Amino acid sequence: MLTYTNPVYLHYFADPFVLKHDEHYYAYGTGPTGPIGERFPVLHSLNCVDWESLGWALIPSGGTDFWAPEVAYADGLFYMYFSAQGIDGKDHQLRVATSQTPNGPFFDIGKTLVPDQPFSIDPHPFQDKDGQWYLFYARDFLTTDEDAHVGTGIVVSRLLDMTTPDNSPQIVVRPHADWHLFLPQRSMYGGVYDWYTVEGPSTLFHNNHYYCFYSGGAWERDNYGVACVVADSPLGPYLRPAYAQAPLLRTVPDQVIGPGHNSFTRSLDGAQTYIVYHAWDAGRKARLMRIDHLHWEGDRPVIHGPTWTPQVLLGQP
Repeated sequence: MLTYTNPVYLHYFADPFVLKHDEHYYAYGTGPTGPIGERFPVLHSLNCVDWESLGWALIPSGGTDFWAPEVAYADGLFYMYFSAQGIDGKDHQLRVATSQTPNGPFFDIGKTLVPDQPFSIDPHPFQDKDGQWYLFYARDFLTTDEDAHVGTGIVVSRLLDMTTPDNSPQIVVRPHADWHLFLPQRSMYGGVYDWYTVEGPSTLFHNNHYYCFYSGGAWERDNYGVACVVADSPLGPYLRPAYAQAPLLRTVPDQVIGPGHNSFTRSLDGAQTYIVYHAWDAGRKARLMRIDHLHWEGDRPVIHGPTWTPQVLLGQP
């Protein structure tokens, strides 16, 4: 019986995304810069808990502050989606890089995916059961709408091909709850706003419903946590279930601080779902990668976590 104890990787590794490919696991995250400017540490594992470093995944073509990589495999090619600042003098913009192998190197194809947005982050590719791909991502909203606050929200576009989202993004979720507060009286876009944030989309299909999990609040504070919205189509409309008005994954004082920006992966036997996320250690020195089991009570997702004591790794063949 294999057990694990969080965190499963003891070096800085924020915004973790895990790709399961040919019975191997690859993890990509926001982290330190490589020795000759490479970005995004890449890890390898055979069981999703024992990780080894493979170096860095991305050879950038310019820019700074590279955030939140996610990788999709389609038609024999690996596509890495991420955001970077400073390309063409702009704030964070969505980019894509490609590689023949999951460990890279990935090379930026030189295309900004949503150039009409002044700020876009956290791209999340999702393939529906019919094979169609979609791109979820976060962008800013400066107007209120019903109970939605000013701040960062999540939209989704159909992908016309793996590097071309359509120009009709649909709103998935905007910040609406008190715990989504990022910073009061924040100076942005020439104004001052109480700024709220939902970001880090990650989507699951279960019982004919689409669950878009998101992280809300301030990433460096203890109000950061994970909730979800639910729809009958990848393009929505998305509804807020009553059970997700409070975070499904939240801070445990003095143990796990600000858990969030998650992805999902399957166990080796394919029968279990694991949520992969980062959280600060108790001393707030680093955001570290963690995993915990997700199960379903009917149509309701239940996350067994955040944990910091030994856990049984379910789904071993």
